[in-house]
Amino acid sequence: MRIPLVSLLLLLISSVSIGQTRGPENGSLVIVGGGMRDLDILREFAELAGGSDAPVVVIPTAGGSEYYDEFWQGLNQFRAAGLTKLKLIHTYERAEADTAAFAQAIREAKGVWFTGGRQWRLADSYLHTEVHDALQELLERGGVIGGSSAGATILGSYLARGDTTSNTVMMGDHEEGFGFISNIAIDQHLLRRNRQFDLLEITSAKPELLGIGLDEDTAIVVRNNRFEVIGNSYVVIYDNMRQIDSGGPFYFLEPGDQYDFLERQAYRPSRSLEPLERIVETGQ
Repeated sequence: MRIPLVSLLLLLISSVSIGQTRGPENGSLVIVGGGMRDLDILREFAELAGGSDAPVVVIPTAGGSEYYDEFWQGLNQFRAAGLTKLKLIHTYERAEADTAAFAQAIREAKGVWFTGGRQWRLADSYLHTEVHDALQELLERGGVIGGSSAGATILGSYLARGDTTSNTVMMGDHEEGFGFISNIAIDQHLLRRNRQFDLLEITSAKPELLGIGLDEDTAIVVRNNRFEVIGNSYVVIYDNMRQIDSGGPFYFLEPGDQYDFLERQAYRPSRSLEPLERIVETGQ
């Protein structure tokens, strides 16, 4: 049986893209490891959204409270960062999240932020709904999506710590995130909570995935297929294709370092942008 040329080309393209990590084609992401004490991270988010008067939506659903309104104290840090046009939206009902009326605030926003808690609540409420579609549209028109802690993990394709029974279960009953970065698992509170070995469970079971662990008060700013580390601590890379030359299963990036998803290569800017030393291919 002959395979049509178009079908063959699509098959070849999909086979090449399997296992490849990619960021959003348009827009940007600000992904924070929790414990966000440095307002400079939120100021960077505000700048990417268009400045202090940019319309920004905050979604606190991961926190699990019964009720949220405009007086919720979690909004104070956004105000302290200079943002003046904040709108809070929240629901635990997928049917509500899957309406154009509920998602309209996102379609009018230039930035959306997911706060912390349990990432499975975000998946239950918003995955594959009108909200999810509106978030993708926001990126496509050049907006910014940010998240801290659970709000960071949900932005990737594989949902680490997505189990409803315990956040110590790395591969649980919820395994799909929003997928704004493909082929990736994101963990948070990394060094503060002594979690630096936990992502190895996921990258061992799913070796095609890139693992990124972020410590508290530290973020990556993702533009297209490259990110830069900002904040006050470290980001850890778990990559079965490239490891540190000592054979260690992960390596550390510090603020100012950059990383290219397609090349699976870290960079440390000096006078010129040069590959980070000691990172070598594993041969896999």
